[in-house]
Amino acid sequence: MSERLELRGVRRTYRSGDSPLPVLRGADLKLAAGEIVALVAPSGAGKSTLLHLAGLLEQPDGGKVLVGGRDAGALSDAERTAIRRDSIGFVYQFHHLLGEFTALENIVLPQMIAGTRRRDAEARARRLLGAFGLAARAAHLPGRLSGGEQQRVAIARALANAPLVLLADEPTGNLDVETARLVFDELLSSVRTHGAAALIATHNPDLAARMDRTVTLRDGRVVDL
Repeated sequence: MSERLELRGVRRTYRSGDSPLPVLRGADLKLAAGEIVALVAPSGAGKSTLLHLAGLLEQPDGGKVLVGGRDAGALSDAERTAIRRDSIGFVYQFHHLLGEFTALENIVLPQMIAGTRRRDAEARARRLLGAFGLAARAAHLPGRLSGGEQQRVAIARALANAPLVLLADEPTGNLDVETARLVFDELLSSVRTHGAAALIATHNPDLAARMDRTVTLRDGRVVDL
């Protein structure tokens, strides 16, 4: 399996007043194509920091982040932005859909920003909505969708540009148990179908147990469970 994401000895330290606050102290992680990894750790352990670094939203103080074999630290800001746009999909606990655009348009927009023609973008958006059971909701604004439907649109949007890596931070944490299960089923199926690598932060042990493996953070390092 080819590696989609690799963290090598990643370090990240913040400041609390005049004191350094080390969060990651040499984190190593590899994700292969089609692999789905659960990230389970208590609040404050560094989950969000790890996801931000993996998603190139922050730069590490040391170590390397490689996406599709490319060392992000050796790239320009413009090149890093292009990787975030084209090769990384993000899903958050809250859907963050654009309220003035329909479900279809929310999935079309990131594709057009990446340079896809509108006709092709709309065709892919309709395929994704169909895969998530939302074909009949394409013209609905987010305010007319249920919480589970909104989150499914958000996942479809994250997959719109066929990313190498999907990063999710508690993607079902704001849903009831049954809706969370259904949304998660679709998320797993889509990731495997598209051959992405996924790192999913969750506090739900039942969801974590359904992924390929589980990692946690201990003393600023990634540890397999």
